[in-house]
Amino acid sequence: MAPFSLRCRLQNSTLNKKGFKPKAKHGRKGMKNMEKSFKRLKSEMEEISEEKKSIREGQRQVKEKFDMIESECEELKRETRLVIQQSARTQVKLALMFRILKAREADDISTAATLTEMLREIVGREGGKRR
Repeated sequence: MAPFSLRCRLQNSTLNKKGFKPKAKHGRKGMKNMEKSFKRLKSEMEEISEEKKSIREGQRQVKEKFDMIESECEELKRETRLVIQQSARTQVKLALMFRILKAREADDISTAATLTEMLREIVGREGGKRR
């Protein structure tokens, strides 16, 4: 079909009436829209960059807080172990004292002397560790 035929003209006119227009070349309007799009994208990228920076800062602060809490936890564990050890030593000393009293009540002086010497050694070792 030749472009000047009646049939071709009818098809082109019906397409134009339905809203299908042949694409026009982009002129200044297209460049301005593109520049606006670039500016908008650039500003969005800057906003995203700022958000990333704030997120990184927040993560750093959370890590610092976590490290502080972790070190405090380790310190509490260490102190708890010390308290448990002191409690165990105190119970041993009390048990020895109780046995010394029972030996003295039973007039078993040699057992009381042996237990008293053991108690002195334990108390002496504790005094040496504290210094």
